[in-house]
Amino acid sequence: MKNLLSSESLSKEAIEEILQKADSFLGYRGEDLKGKILANLFYEPSTRTRLSFDTAMKRLGGEVLTVTDVHSTSIMKGETLDDTAKVISQFADVVAIRHPESGSAQRFAENSDVPVINAGDGAGQHPTQGLLDLFTIQKEKGKVDGLKIVMTGDLKYSRCSNSLAYYLSNYDVEFVFVAPEQLKMKPELLKHLDEKGIKYSETDDFKKGIEGAEVLYCTRIQQERFASTAEYEELKDVYILTKALVEKKCPDSIVMAPLPRVHEISKEVDELPNAAYFRQIENGVAVRMAILTKMLS
Repeated sequence: MKNLLSSESLSKEAIEEILQKADSFLGYRGEDLKGKILANLFYEPSTRTRLSFDTAMKRLGGEVLTVTDVHSTSIMKGETLDDTAKVISQFADVVAIRHPESGSAQRFAENSDVPVINAGDGAGQHPTQGLLDLFTIQKEKGKVDGLKIVMTGDLKYSRCSNSLAYYLSNYDVEFVFVAPEQLKMKPELLKHLDEKGIKYSETDDFKKGIEGAEVLYCTRIQQERFASTAEYEELKDVYILTKALVEKKCPDSIVMAPLPRVHEISKEVDELPNAAYFRQIENGVAVRMAILTKMLS
């Protein structure tokens, strides 16, 4: 695997290989990547993804170089992303990049001499998040095939839900997409599901949409993706998941979220045993360990 830039780039066989390897890395510490260097380039804010990559590399004995502020880089002097890629690939053995522009990871990879991992490119994709989400579903439910997957919130701009949906299209699942009209799932993803013969439905009715979910994937309304504050304020509280709603509408579901949480999941939901969003974090470290070893082996 030279690069990991999108969810569509992985076959089901490759996906399963990564998940199997991730399972062996839960709680693991070793020297598999001793002497190797990961460059973390994060031109957008991040807590979980950046630290997860950092932790994954260090648990494998490797080292990490990190950039977290574009204002501290030569981009502020006018350096292009193309040239940054040529420079950074002289310092590191692999690069994880998050950037606000869709397609930026692909552009970076085209100019890099080392493997590149897309850690989120604007409203595009987040393939490692999709893999850790899929891994979480597999661990929590014991299977993927046959599940009813409900995704709620900002489905138009959520790179996380898009990446997960692409991975899940390799399995026998049923989707329900719950979103306000302005934030419906992207037409190109729906077209992909049609081509794969995956069953799905769409609704803006939150209480009806989550009923009977076996996996409930909640995304926040992302303020940073809106052109105006007024537009965001209109939609920010459109869906709020409460403990009572989970117990009444989908008691057998696991509740997942890419985090951070803002308004979309009440804190009381944390008390439920099926709240899986904090368990996703440790799963993410194991998945990224699997990806790094696969790229650098």
